Amino acid sequence: MKKHFIGLICILLMLSVTTISWRPAEAKKANVIANKSFNARELLEKYVDNIYESARLQESGLTFDVCEKAMTGFLNLKIANKLSPASSILTVIDFTKSSREKRMWIIDVMGKQLVLNTWVAHGQRSGMDIATRFSDRTDSYQSSVGFYVTDNVYYGKHGRSLRLDGMDPGFNENARSREIVVHAADYVGRNIIEEQGRLGRSLGCPAVSPEVADMVINNIKDKTVMFINGDAKSYYSKYLDEEKASNFVAELNRPFMASL
Repeated sequence: MKKHFIGLICILLMLSVTTISWRPAEAKKANVIANKSFNARELLEKYVDNIYESARLQESGLTFDVCEKAMTGFLNLKIANKLSPASSILTVIDFTKSSREKRMWIIDVMGKQLVLNTWVAHGQRSGMDIATRFSDRTDSYQSSVGFYVTDNVYYGKHGRSLRLDGMDPGFNENARSREIVVHAADYVGRNIIEEQGRLGRSLGCPAVSPEVADMVINNIKDKTVMFINGDAKSYYSKYLDEEKASNFVAELNRPFMASL
């Protein structure tokens, strides 16, 4: 998917200095680009690529395809007004990777920076080192894939924790009732990997190391996006609508494009 279009060089340069107004306009066709040498879909690819390259996400192990999925959902959740108006934080978790790898990324989309790359646990019954099974059922003790929106901080049996609301019916909509939250766990960290060859596992929560738990929670709380990627072939989300996301990016750049 990562293509290079010579005609888009000027757009890429423009995107490197563009700041985004996070008040989404109505989703509508970007007719302004109809007669240009590029289209909205290509512009979305370049938009994601610019953030991906600027934040050096490839170097940290995040693949472009997973990043593009997460960014597409981020934009669609913006359009749907599910996020804080000023929200610029996107959290990506890739459960196709080994638990020995740092498979959680917290990205400042607007700043085009990687805030944190760290370890995260998956559910006990999702697999040993790599999560291969996913469920949204109560007491399944499995992780759930899809898009989440973070909510408030509270203090529970795991200490300071962050509530999550699942956005994808059939895949993670029971997150709140299952008490799927972000919390610290002493079975997450480099020392655990050195002792047993992999991280420990949760009851389904994306648990993180106590050393970074406060940093994680402070950065992603209050209506930001979390995307959990996994090898779930049946997964579908309305927030993966590339057309809406593409048109949203095109609308953001309408003044520049109209001047070409």
